[in-house]
Amino acid sequence: MMSRRQFVKRMLAILGVLAGGGTIWKYVLDHEKPLHAESDSTAVTTPAPAQQTINPTSSQLLFSFFLLSDLHISDGISIMTDKLHSALKDVSSFESPVECIVLGGDLTDMGRETDYKLLRKILNGYKLPPIYANMGNHDYYDIWLDKKGEFAKETMPNGKSDAMAKERFMKFFGYKDQPYTDFWMGGFHFILVSQEAYVGDKPEYGEGAWYSDAQLAWLSNQMKQHEDGKPAFVFIHQPLPAPGTDGGSHQLVRAKEFREILKPYRNVFVLSGHTHRNFATENHYNQDNSFHWFNNASVGKTRSSGNDNVAQGMYVQIYEDKVVVRGREFSDRSWIDSAHYTVPLQAKV
Repeated sequence: MMSRRQFVKRMLAILGVLAGGGTIWKYVLDHEKPLHAESDSTAVTTPAPAQQTINPTSSQLLFSFFLLSDLHISDGISIMTDKLHSALKDVSSFESPVECIVLGGDLTDMGRETDYKLLRKILNGYKLPPIYANMGNHDYYDIWLDKKGEFAKETMPNGKSDAMAKERFMKFFGYKDQPYTDFWMGGFHFILVSQEAYVGDKPEYGEGAWYSDAQLAWLSNQMKQHEDGKPAFVFIHQPLPAPGTDGGSHQLVRAKEFREILKPYRNVFVLSGHTHRNFATENHYNQDNSFHWFNNASVGKTRSSGNDNVAQGMYVQIYEDKVVVRGREFSDRSWIDSAHYTVPLQAKV
């Protein structure tokens, strides 16, 4: 049974969504509108709320969300669709609060208009909290397909471009100028960086995530709001290379600059996808950086060790004194015991 505190908190969240920027409800009512029609990644973002002092003796749950990565929705292939349905059935009737959902790249398998239409149809079937997303490399893959929809490497980009793929993604989510954005919710800052080009424009990086000077400057500016140690959640798609190096294909390319931007700040959490690693068999918490880096599994294509039904995601709970990250198996709605991480927050100096 929902407590009075949970009821009040949930009603405030609903009223906040309806009052401004709450386009998820417009999206449910009007299926042709983007998820976040009022979002503008280049505008001056909402300032941080009043400073919140972290009390190391308190364990009050303040906010919780799901990260669903690597959906790989593909028109004409049902297995990824079935897995996303399993995830959304679980999330939409979850036993604990879910106050937003972040889709962590590779929403589609080929980045086609028909893939996005299928994704929209699936999302429309559930009562969900606000949804945000960043791009992955697969969301650019339409350039590999010819007019017949067949893979045609020899004729790539087949009359298409990286810019077209990016525009398709931004239209779906209502991002006006760039595929990266940020938002504040529940007093916490969520920063979604996105790959800005693929092999059509940057063939030298292959499947790597390339960020422009403008995006890195934007990220640096966003992080200035965290000088007080307020937690920041930064979402990337491709993982980072080893510390002290820049990445190549299948990695974050300008990794040294990315790390330098985050280095001055406490309580920073970087959440990535792309690798499809299984929570049940691999450690997903990397502690070799100045920040806490968690690599998510995949809804559509988690490495399954023989079980084709595996579909996994990451549930994050933010308390006054800690952040808890848990791996979830959606196929049977169970927790993955080995993927349960608790990170104490550093109190204000």
